[in-house]
Amino acid sequence: MTTNDNDGFDINRNVDLFSVQRADDLHEAPGQTANARRVSGVSRENSKASNLWFGKVHTGPGEISAAHHHGEAETGGYIFKGRGFIRYGERYEQIVYMEEGDFVFVPPYMPHIEGNASKTEELIWMTTRTPDNIVVNLEDQDIADVEIDYRS
Repeated sequence: MTTNDNDGFDINRNVDLFSVQRADDLHEAPGQTANARRVSGVSRENSKASNLWFGKVHTGPGEISAAHHHGEAETGGYIFKGRGFIRYGERYEQIVYMEEGDFVFVPPYMPHIEGNASKTEELIWMTTRTPDNIVVNLEDQDIADVEIDYRS
Protein backbone atom coordinates (compact mmCIF):
# COMPACT_ATOMS: atom_id res chain seq x y z
CA MET A 1 0.00 0.00 0.00
CA THR A 2 1.33 3.43 -0.90
CA THR A 3 0.37 6.81 0.40
CA ASN A 4 1.05 10.38 -0.65
CA ASP A 5 0.74 11.63 2.91
CA ASN A 6 4.28 12.62 3.93
CA ASP A 7 3.24 14.36 7.15
CA GLY A 8 5.56 13.10 9.85
CA PHE A 9 7.76 11.21 7.39
CA ASP A 10 11.33 11.02 8.69
CA ILE A 11 13.84 10.69 5.84
CA ASN A 12 16.46 9.51 8.37
CA ARG A 13 14.30 6.84 10.00
CA ASN A 14 16.32 3.68 10.76
CA VAL A 15 19.39 4.73 8.77
CA ASP A 16 21.48 3.70 11.78
CA LEU A 17 20.27 0.09 11.25
CA PHE A 18 21.19 -0.10 7.56
CA SER A 19 24.17 -2.30 6.68
CA VAL A 20 25.83 -4.13 3.80
CA GLN A 21 27.45 -7.52 4.33
CA ARG A 22 30.30 -7.92 1.82
CA ALA A 23 30.75 -11.31 0.14
CA ASP A 24 34.37 -11.58 1.28
CA ASP A 25 33.34 -11.01 4.92
CA LEU A 26 30.56 -13.62 5.17
CA HIS A 27 30.95 -16.45 7.67
CA GLU A 28 29.44 -19.87 8.23
CA ALA A 29 26.05 -19.61 9.89
CA PRO A 30 25.35 -21.02 13.32
CA GLY A 31 23.25 -24.16 12.87
CA GLN A 32 24.69 -26.52 10.27
CA THR A 33 23.54 -29.83 8.79
CA ALA A 34 25.80 -32.36 7.08
CA ASN A 35 26.02 -31.57 3.33
CA ALA A 36 24.03 -28.32 3.63
CA ARG A 37 26.61 -25.65 4.38
CA ARG A 38 24.92 -22.40 5.40
CA VAL A 39 26.47 -18.92 5.11
CA SER A 40 24.75 -15.97 6.79
CA GLY A 41 24.07 -12.97 4.54
CA VAL A 42 21.74 -11.01 6.82
CA SER A 43 21.43 -12.30 10.36
CA ARG A 44 21.60 -11.40 14.04
CA GLU A 45 25.31 -12.23 13.88
CA ASN A 46 26.24 -9.69 11.22
CA SER A 47 23.52 -7.01 11.16
CA LYS A 48 20.79 -5.36 13.20
CA ALA A 49 18.23 -7.91 11.88
CA SER A 50 16.16 -9.26 14.76
CA ASN A 51 13.52 -11.42 13.04
CA LEU A 52 15.16 -12.52 9.81
CA TRP A 53 17.86 -14.85 8.59
CA PHE A 54 18.85 -14.68 4.91
CA GLY A 55 21.73 -16.63 3.46
CA LYS A 56 23.16 -19.12 1.00
CA VAL A 57 23.15 -22.88 1.34
CA HIS A 58 25.75 -24.87 -0.62
CA THR A 59 25.40 -28.58 -1.43
CA GLY A 60 28.15 -30.27 -3.42
CA PRO A 61 27.60 -32.54 -6.43
CA GLY A 62 25.54 -35.58 -5.47
CA GLU A 63 25.43 -34.63 -1.78
CA ILE A 64 22.35 -35.20 0.36
CA SER A 65 21.79 -33.50 3.71
CA ALA A 66 20.98 -35.19 6.97
CA ALA A 67 17.35 -35.11 8.13
CA HIS A 68 16.43 -31.89 9.92
CA HIS A 69 13.72 -29.27 10.49
CA HIS A 70 13.72 -25.57 11.31
CA GLY A 71 11.65 -25.44 14.49
CA GLU A 72 9.24 -22.52 14.58
CA ALA A 73 10.90 -20.82 11.58
CA GLU A 74 9.11 -20.38 8.29
CA THR A 75 11.57 -21.00 5.47
CA GLY A 76 11.58 -19.64 1.94
CA GLY A 77 14.07 -21.00 -0.57
CA TYR A 78 15.14 -20.08 -4.08
CA ILE A 79 17.23 -22.30 -6.35
CA PHE A 80 19.96 -19.89 -7.40
CA LYS A 81 22.17 -22.44 -9.16
CA GLY A 82 21.73 -26.10 -9.99
CA ARG A 83 18.99 -28.67 -9.52
CA GLY A 84 17.88 -29.77 -6.09
CA PHE A 85 15.30 -31.83 -4.29
CA ILE A 86 13.56 -32.04 -0.95
CA ARG A 87 12.44 -35.32 0.59
CA TYR A 88 9.72 -35.30 3.25
CA GLY A 89 6.78 -37.26 4.66
CA GLU A 90 6.65 -40.82 6.00
CA ARG A 91 10.20 -42.26 5.85
CA TYR A 92 11.05 -39.26 3.65
CA GLU A 93 9.51 -41.11 0.68
CA GLN A 94 7.97 -38.00 -0.92
CA ILE A 95 10.36 -36.13 -3.20
CA VAL A 96 10.02 -32.90 -5.15
CA TYR A 97 12.65 -31.63 -7.61
CA MET A 98 13.42 -27.96 -8.16
CA GLU A 99 15.29 -26.20 -10.94
CA GLU A 100 17.09 -22.85 -11.10
CA GLY A 101 14.58 -20.06 -10.57
CA ASP A 102 12.11 -22.14 -8.51
CA PHE A 103 10.95 -21.01 -5.06
CA VAL A 104 9.89 -23.29 -2.19
CA PHE A 105 8.17 -22.75 1.17
CA VAL A 106 8.99 -25.14 4.02
CA PRO A 107 6.60 -24.75 6.96
CA PRO A 108 7.72 -24.78 10.60
CA TYR A 109 8.68 -28.14 12.15
CA MET A 110 8.48 -30.08 8.84
CA PRO A 111 11.23 -32.75 8.83
CA HIS A 112 13.00 -32.92 5.48
CA ILE A 113 16.15 -33.85 3.61
CA GLU A 114 17.70 -31.60 0.95
CA GLY A 115 19.84 -32.84 -1.88
CA ASN A 116 21.70 -31.97 -5.02
CA ALA A 117 20.18 -33.71 -8.06
CA SER A 118 23.40 -33.28 -10.06
CA LYS A 119 26.55 -35.32 -9.70
CA THR A 120 28.67 -32.71 -11.50
CA GLU A 121 27.47 -29.24 -10.42
CA GLU A 122 27.13 -27.47 -7.07
CA LEU A 123 23.66 -26.61 -5.79
CA ILE A 124 23.20 -23.12 -4.30
CA TRP A 125 20.02 -22.11 -2.52
CA MET A 126 19.18 -18.59 -1.39
CA THR A 127 17.26 -19.12 1.84
CA THR A 128 15.39 -16.92 4.27
CA ARG A 129 13.89 -17.76 7.64
CA THR A 130 11.87 -15.98 10.25
CA PRO A 131 12.51 -15.47 13.07
CA ASP A 132 16.05 -16.89 12.85
CA ASN A 133 18.24 -19.64 11.36
CA ILE A 134 16.84 -22.42 13.52
CA VAL A 135 18.27 -25.84 12.63
CA VAL A 136 17.25 -29.01 14.45
CA ASN A 137 19.20 -32.02 13.19
CA LEU A 138 17.32 -35.32 13.54
CA GLU A 139 19.15 -38.50 14.52
CA ASP A 140 18.21 -42.15 13.99
CA GLN A 141 15.59 -41.50 11.32
CA ASP A 142 13.94 -44.33 9.36
CA ILE A 143 14.80 -43.18 5.83
CA ALA A 144 13.52 -45.11 2.82
CA ASP A 145 15.87 -46.04 0.00
CA VAL A 146 14.57 -43.80 -2.79
CA GLU A 147 16.06 -43.64 -6.28
CA ILE A 148 17.23 -40.10 -7.06
CA ASP A 149 16.76 -38.71 -10.58
CA TYR A 150 20.26 -37.31 -11.09
CA ARG A 151 20.81 -35.17 -14.16
CA SER A 152 24.25 -34.00 -15.30
